[in-house]
Amino acid sequence: MSSEGLWSRTRRTAIAEITEVAMELFLTRGFEATTFDDIAAASGVSRRSVLRYFGTKEDIVLGRLAGEGAHARAVLAARPDDEPLWTALLNTMVTLNEDSGVDQERLLKVSEMMYGTPSLRARSVEKHLRWQTDLLPEVTRRLGGDPDDDLTALRAAAVVAGAVACLDAAGEMWTRQKGTVPLRDLLTTAFDSLRDAA
Repeated sequence: MSSEGLWSRTRRTAIAEITEVAMELFLTRGFEATTFDDIAAASGVSRRSVLRYFGTKEDIVLGRLAGEGAHARAVLAARPDDEPLWTALLNTMVTLNEDSGVDQERLLKVSEMMYGTPSLRARSVEKHLRWQTDLLPEVTRRLGGDPDDDLTALRAAAVVAGAVACLDAAGEMWTRQKGTVPLRDLLTTAFDSLRDAA
């Protein structure tokens, strides 16, 4: 077993533990009121150690979101090729939500914090832009055009941006409604709205 493998596992464990401690603090004390010093003290590590893994508090909350883009691409690629693209994207978003394994009550609290904190909201949009980059190759393939053609690239970018916007709008509405309406239903309504308006 290589030392690099051991280092990677140690790093992953540290990130997961610090994230868990920080999220508890954010949800109980509030995002703005929680400092890096608070997180370090509660985690039993130095402030410098926390900063080694996370450049900002926003990264602690949204770090996982960036990697979800690659997962979204894999889920989309696994959808049947004969499934209409817009339907495949909707089913991808639904699958990501239902496979997250996150307790819905906790997810609602995190979502309320995210939509209620301007800096988190801004970083969330930034992470979703990375999702668009991740999804673009598969969407381009499904459109059947030349990936080097500007028109195909524009069509693919517009479709992906629309899907991610639907995800964001549905998530915000789910949060506003305190999770009383299933996110699956809100996603379907959002996706249907764009399809019907076309």
